[in-house]
Order: sequence, then structure tokens, then C-alpha cells
Amino acid sequence: MGDPKRPKKKYVEGKPKRLWNSDLLMSELRLIGEYGLRNKKELWLARALLRSIKHRAREILSAPMEIRGEAEKRLKDRLFRMGLISDINIPLDSVLALDVTAVLERRLQTLVYRKGMARSIHEARQLIVHGHISINGVRVRSPGYLVPRNLEDGIGFAPTSRIVKAKVTQQVNQGGQAVNQ
Repeated sequence: MGDPKRPKKKYVEGKPKRLWNSDLLMSELRLIGEYGLRNKKELWLARALLRSIKHRAREILSAPMEIRGEAEKRLKDRLFRMGLISDINIPLDSVLALDVTAVLERRLQTLVYRKGMARSIHEARQLIVHGHISINGVRVRSPGYLVPRNLEDGIGFAPTSRIVKAKVTQQVNQGGQAVNQ
């Protein structure tokens, strides 16, 4: 049953065994700064997801050929839809070569910054948390949301956002006509 006040940690698999390893600390700090993560738990969540994907790939590689073909196709299709691999026809061994940056690149916060909607990765996080970003018209307030490949083009400002309203009024004041985005 468990205590409802204390949910199970989702990053247990991603948490390093030696927390005070200096090389690990420096690499984690670099990733946290580069991707604008709030704390190490967000990094550990990404590592846990990647670890489960790699574990599944290893299971498939060791499975008999009858089972392997269909399971390999399903895993590659899922990873392609998630945007973690660029081509569905790559060998399964290359899935084992994925690193945590592949997962961090699919976060909404990173994609908002890469699309140029924010001047910095930290501003992208703030825009998302404050509700200025939507995906296909649905407001998303979680910077850690992993954006699937098919929704990537739908990232934009929320229609009711003050930022959109400010841009429209600025265009009208400059003599241009208001254009909906």
C-alpha cells in the first residue's frame, strides 16, 4: 500500500552510487548549467529513463530471434517517436550508445530555447512555468516534459499569454496589421 504522502522516487535508478566523485560532480554540474536544470534530481530522472531504455535494448539483444524482431521494431519505433533516435533503421547496438544529453535535448525547456523563443535556457524555463508556452494550443507548465517528435512543430506561445498580446499591440502601434501566429 505505502504512505500516500511519500511517493516512490522515480530517479532511484539514475542516482549515482558514489555521489562525491569529483569527475561525476563536474560533469553533472556542466549538464545542469548547460540545460538549465533546477537540481540534480532532474538529471537523475533523465538518467533513469535512459537506463531503462538501455536495459530493454540489452534484453532484446539477448532474446531469441523469433521474439527479437518484433520487440526490436517496437522499441525503435518508440524511440523514434520520442525523438531519441533520428532513423528507425539504425542497428539496436547504437541505442546502447545513447547518452543522457539525448534525453535532455527532448525536454520542452531545451526545445523552447533552441527554437529561439527565449534568450536563455533559464528564461525558457521561466516562460514555461509561468504558462506562456503551449503545445498545439494546450498550455504545458512542466519544463521537463519530453516532447514527442510529432508535437515538436506545435510548440509556441499560448494564445492567452501576455507576451503574444504585447507583440500584437506593438505591431499595431508600429502601423502594421495584427497577425495571428
